[in-house]
Amino acid sequence: MSAVFDDRHEGFARVSAALAERGHPHAPRWLEVSARTSQEAADALGVQVGQIAKSVIFRRKADDVAVLVITSGDKRVDEKKVAAIVGALGRADADFVKARTGFTIGGVSPLAHATAPVTLIDRELFRFDEIWAAAGHPNGVFQLSPAQLEALTGAPVADVTAGVTQAG
Repeated sequence: MSAVFDDRHEGFARVSAALAERGHPHAPRWLEVSARTSQEAADALGVQVGQIAKSVIFRRKADDVAVLVITSGDKRVDEKKVAAIVGALGRADADFVKARTGFTIGGVSPLAHATAPVTLIDRELFRFDEIWAAAGHPNGVFQLSPAQLEALTGAPVADVTAGVTQAG
């Protein structure tokens, strides 16, 4: 699965380099289809939606810092639970996400951000041995375990989801 990389794929290259530097055993994969949603990624990979580690970005009101919640693709983030841990949150628009992370929505990786975010990992990801995360572009993904996600990000694991399950 090779692709010609140009400026549009800078995020994918940045994540690939970060994973290689950290000795991660799985190189990112370039999908022939866009996987902007958890459902699209799960369909493309032939895995359960819950195995997709989706990145949700919020804006912390106190200091305008990005807050990254890496959650299971079949769960919805409970903003009140996140705010209780990191402080009051606001919505992050596409420009904020791109400026803080260096990635466009649909391709936000758990690592290799332009500016380090405050990061939380959803404990629900630990239901799975294998998960998949975005690799800096909507067509890029990489395989890892929840424990590897924790090691790569240094982020705490927390109860950050609502009791409801959602698609995508």
